Amino acid sequence: MRKVLVGVVAALALVSAGTAQAGGYCGATSYRCCPPVACQPTACYTAFRIERKTCYKTVYDTVYEPQQYTYNKTVYETVCEDRQVTCYRAVQETHYRESQYTVCRPVYETSCREEKYTVMRPVRETSYRDCSYTVCRPVWKTTQRECRRVVCRPVCEMVERECRRTVMRRVVETVNQEQCYTVMKPVTTYRTVRQDCGNWVTQRTFHPGPVVPQTCYNACDSQRVCMVQCPGFYTCRRVWCPKIVEQKIPCTTYVSQVVRRQCPVQVCRMVPEVVVEKVPVRVCRMVREEIVEKVPVRTCHWVRETVTKQVPVQTCRMVCEERVRQVPVTTCRWVRETKTCKIPYCVNKQVPFTVTQRVSRCVAKQVPVTCTRMVAKCVPRQVAYEVCRKVPITVCPKPAFGSLCPTGGCGISPAVPYKAGPPSPESQESQKPAPGLKPIPEKGLNPSSEISAPSA
Repeated sequence: MRKVLVGVVAALALVSAGTAQAGGYCGATSYRCCPPVACQPTACYTAFRIERKTCYKTVYDTVYEPQQYTYNKTVYETVCEDRQVTCYRAVQETHYRESQYTVCRPVYETSCREEKYTVMRPVRETSYRDCSYTVCRPVWKTTQRECRRVVCRPVCEMVERECRRTVMRRVVETVNQEQCYTVMKPVTTYRTVRQDCGNWVTQRTFHPGPVVPQTCYNACDSQRVCMVQCPGFYTCRRVWCPKIVEQKIPCTTYVSQVVRRQCPVQVCRMVPEVVVEKVPVRVCRMVREEIVEKVPVRTCHWVRETVTKQVPVQTCRMVCEERVRQVPVTTCRWVRETKTCKIPYCVNKQVPFTVTQRVSRCVAKQVPVTCTRMVAKCVPRQVAYEVCRKVPITVCPKPAFGSLCPTGGCGISPAVPYKAGPPSPESQESQKPAPGLKPIPEKGLNPSSEISAPSA
């Protein structure tokens, strides 16, 4: 029995000796041990290949473009107008009332009486005495001598020099100005206004010339530097001389009605202007010259003399003398009198007067303003993308003999089994179905379905 089993195992081992990996399955069944003909498909089947196609679609982008537009903006302006306002001021008036009172008036009476008195009267007498004295009198004697000296005599010449100065020239322009006035019922009042009626006066101003150093010579023929002042010049300028004049001006008001008018107004402005003048300049130069002079010389000597002089001398003595004088004597007595006086007192009262005030108010007007805004605009552009779709392919098994399908005369040449990746042109030609035959799609798959994959 044991010998039979060993023989069976040996037979099985020989059968499986052609397979390199038969021992891996411990003698069990394996696909790798099957012959290649047994693993091939025995019927035609449908496979799919992926076709990629580049398409273009329109995409709209939003672009902002600047656009100018005009709108009316409300601007407020301040307009001043005259308005008559009645005001009241307090005025004090002085009134008088009579008042009687009693006073005592003094009455003076003057009388004279005699009075005797003694006075001492001075009596003066004049006498002379001899006062002789000796004096020294100077005696002068004049002689002449020659004196030579060198002097520098100035020689003056007139030279013209250009003098540039800037003057302000008055330029008057006429400008149209809008004025507003109010028309009301006429009521005329008078008020006193102080007005300046002055005028412009041209005033000349003298400017001394600069002091410059200059070489000159003195009496000893020595050279030195001295400061010499150059001639001055005049400038003119306009000075306003005020003159205040009081005038009575009538003020008239009218019914309320605003009227605008364009009035020409003269505007004065000063424009600087350069004026070139020829100014005569006096130039002095020094010329050396020798002068011979006769110089008088005085000599003096003293001479003694005796002077006789009589000096008056006054002496005074007092002499008694009796005199009589009238002495006035004043007596006073009081007399009662009744007097009437006016006592002033103040009374306040309100006096109306009209004042013109400038009242400002806001006036609205429309002013066109141009602004820029960004406007959105759609711009189309073409974007490329890929479309993938499945194309059915009928694959038939390779026949053992012949070139037609082994399963039943479909007339399709056997194709190479399908492999992943793009097919070659030869395989595409070989996988085309025969004319008049349609490929059978697999159940549950749509051969016309497309898979779109947009390109990156």
